[in-house]
Amino acid sequence: MYDDFPSRVPWNWQPYLSEMCSEVNVDYDKFIEGLAENKSDREIADMFNTKEQTIKYLREHFENYGVGSVMGQD
Repeated sequence: MYDDFPSRVPWNWQPYLSEMCSEVNVDYDKFIEGLAENKSDREIADMFNTKEQTIKYLREHFENYGVGSVMGQD
């Protein structure tokens, strides 16, 4: 009955935002809080002692893809 439609495992086509934050030593939860509080990239960068460009990249990823991008089917 279901032989014509085999089960497939979902996959990510973009990295999870939490993984990206971890790679640049940015606390994911605090980063999300900063976004929720409508802080600027500069303010968030200062919180983590990192470059504003790093935060800008993380923000753009969040705005374009969310926290994760899972595709596929079961």
